[in-house]
Amino acid sequence: MANPSKRPYRSAARAESAERTRGRVLQAGRQLFSRKGIDATTICDIAEKAGVSEATVYALVKSKAGLLEALMRDAMFGPRFQEAQQQLAGVTDPVERIAFTSRVARAIYEGESGELSLLMKASAFSPALRKSQQGFETLRRQMQQERIDGLFAAGRARKGLTRESAATLLWLYTAREVYHKLVHEAGWSPDDYQGWLEQVLEESLTQGRKRK
Repeated sequence: MANPSKRPYRSAARAESAERTRGRVLQAGRQLFSRKGIDATTICDIAEKAGVSEATVYALVKSKAGLLEALMRDAMFGPRFQEAQQQLAGVTDPVERIAFTSRVARAIYEGESGELSLLMKASAFSPALRKSQQGFETLRRQMQQERIDGLFAAGRARKGLTRESAATLLWLYTAREVYHKLVHEAGWSPDDYQGWLEQVLEESLTQGRKRK
């Protein structure tokens, strides 16, 4: 009979090996997408560069679209985003939570810019990239809804706004295109972007912070 005490070690080793393989596949995909573009890259190309079989690539990410989604998720919702989310969890005032969205947006787009800038340039007109971005836009709006609901539940939304219009404005002001135009095209620093966005969100969506 096998020693049961060895099984957790084998399981941990398998999990670690699978994670390393996933990392190689994602790295290969990022490099090839950045150099050749998404549409011109094949699963065979990715498998060859990662040193694995095509079946392994399919098992890990299902498709090129799945690989692209994994790359975007890791970049946008990586360590910067996780840190911002942890800080947001400690904020209880609904107006401050709306203003804090500026930090969350900055974290998402800094991560994306750092990890995927070459990929997005090489695949700017790719239907796969547009579809993936649209999916993340829907997810981003869904993630913001809790902050909008909290603002209205506390009666702190700016007068005249409906819940739907407030959600739309929050989604609009925190859009990728706004960050790109201000930081990459106009030359603002990420700090400038965050400060501007915090002020805009508070003034546009809320009645302001309560004086202490």
